[in-house]
Amino acid sequence: MPGIKARDNEPVDRLLKQFKKQVEKAGIMSELKKRQHYEKPSIRRKRKEIAAKKRLVKTIRKGGDGY
Repeated sequence: MPGIKARDNEPVDRLLKQFKKQVEKAGIMSELKKRQHYEKPSIRRKRKEIAAKKRLVKTIRKGGDGY
């Protein structure tokens, strides 16, 4: 769970920015978006397969062999 400690005379804007950064790093918002609606296992598998193909194409374009 992300949390920050405020020092003396530290602006609220800076604290909020630090908190948002920690939340993003922990992946809380992406997890929340994933859990908003139920996704059937077959659809989840298909989505992961498409993402893997996109990553493979990206690595090939960058000059890697992909394996």
